[in-house]
Amino acid sequence: MSENRNGGSGDGTPGKAVRDEDTRSETYAELAAVGPYGVRPGHALITMVEPHPGHEYAYNRWYEDDHYYAGAMAMPWISAGRRWVATRDLQLLRYPEKSAVARPVTAGCYLSTYWITEGRYDDHMRWTVAINKRLGRDGRVHQRRTHVFTAFQDHEATVYRDGAAGPRDQHALDHPYAGLVLEVVDADGPAQRAELLRWLRSKHLPRRLTGSCAAMVTVFRPTPLPGDRMTYVKQVEGVDSRLTLLWFLEEDPRDRWEDTFTGLDTEVAESGLGRVELVAPFVPTVPGTDRYVDRLR
Repeated sequence: MSENRNGGSGDGTPGKAVRDEDTRSETYAELAAVGPYGVRPGHALITMVEPHPGHEYAYNRWYEDDHYYAGAMAMPWISAGRRWVATRDLQLLRYPEKSAVARPVTAGCYLSTYWITEGRYDDHMRWTVAINKRLGRDGRVHQRRTHVFTAFQDHEATVYRDGAAGPRDQHALDHPYAGLVLEVVDADGPAQRAELLRWLRSKHLPRRLTGSCAAMVTVFRPTPLPGDRMTYVKQVEGVDSRLTLLWFLEEDPRDRWEDTFTGLDTEVAESGLGRVELVAPFVPTVPGTDRYVDRLR
């Protein structure tokens, strides 16, 4: 028996494909009608990756041409994304030398950041695990890379240099910032992390932001990855004690490195509330190009 263009049998009986398609369409409408749908970044995916030597161009083309979209931006509840790169000279600015995050501290020359709608973390996670399994089965995952620091994160705070003026945190991944600094800070434990966060919000970050090239700092705390995550991504460390800070810069980080970003580890240590495990500067990639790939090593 032949099958017509609509998926039905030759006698005009509606086919299973059509019924399945109708059901899926109705499900999308139902999902859109319920649940949170604000614009603030309630959660984030922050992933720092090191392409294997000799595979830098192939990795960049795969991520730029396919994975940035199919593995992230096309998914439900991701509202914004941005890729960043650390050329060799930027890698050499990183500290501390003995980092609990990057070993060696120069590892992880690409950083991708994504905002996820507040209250939609569980919904997004179910989709992302399923789609990444599908991408793997279809041969659309570049294997010649190492995840140095990959974690989904919950938003804790945003501190602004200029108060109510300027872009908000929901704009941060779309605004043409000239650079970003990733800072990872560990407290001694869960109770100490809450105190560390209060100190960062009320004292340390406002003081550091004043007169600096950084317009804002977003603060997140990591969440554990699901048990059915991809095997090439290690489980998140420090979920009870770690804070992740993203500094959004209006100037190239190399131009203001000394006056804005040196000594962060000393100030945190002197507070008695934690220790800095990574301070790493990046500049934005240029989508669709291989700019900076020849400057990674």
